[in-house]
Amino acid sequence: MLFLGAIVVWAVTTPFDRNGRVLHLYSCFWAQLYFYVNPLWHLRVDGREHLPWHGPAVLVANHESLGDILVLFGLYSPFKWVSKQANFRLPLIGWNMRLNRYVPLVRGDKPSIIKMMQLSERWLERGVPILMFPEGTRSADGQLKPFKDGAFALALKMRCPIIPVVLTGTARVLPKHGLVMQTSAHCHVQVMPPVDVSGFDDVTVLREHVRDLIAAEKARLESLPARA
Repeated sequence: MLFLGAIVVWAVTTPFDRNGRVLHLYSCFWAQLYFYVNPLWHLRVDGREHLPWHGPAVLVANHESLGDILVLFGLYSPFKWVSKQANFRLPLIGWNMRLNRYVPLVRGDKPSIIKMMQLSERWLERGVPILMFPEGTRSADGQLKPFKDGAFALALKMRCPIIPVVLTGTARVLPKHGLVMQTSAHCHVQVMPPVDVSGFDDVTVLREHVRDLIAAEKARLESLPARA
């Protein structure tokens, strides 16, 4: 039923919403239903004021679990996902990703990476933010992995800000290689202030600067007392 709703939203809004913002917001609601209907799943989102409604930006988030997808939709802000191509073949969810015109990627495939960068540049040129996981894949132990260059090279080329997004609590919802979703969850999304790339001219320096910001904020959040 939710996918049928997505088709209706797509058909009605496409003529006047060329960037698909309305359909994306509908998809945010779809994902958030998991939290709305489960009293044992809790999501806190802070820092939404740092997200642009119009204008290019590259959002980068740490990646701990499949639950990251659900909680990041809780941003309720326009952006296009960069996601592995296999997800676009999933029934219903993958079809909705196609309707949203998210950006597919085959990891390790150079032609696919080039195409992903080109599509991402087009969305940024149209004032639509892109969201990427710079670790490239989920962390198996919740520890922050090394970052790849793609998001940072993209931000430098397009001269648009990087917005770090820190996730905690999602690793326990559905860890990598896990098959069972946990009964309860306390997830937190912290959007950090944008990083102005004008002070950087080297991808490596920018990449490590943003990674340090995310690592420090993740450690701070995880040190806070657990919420009841």
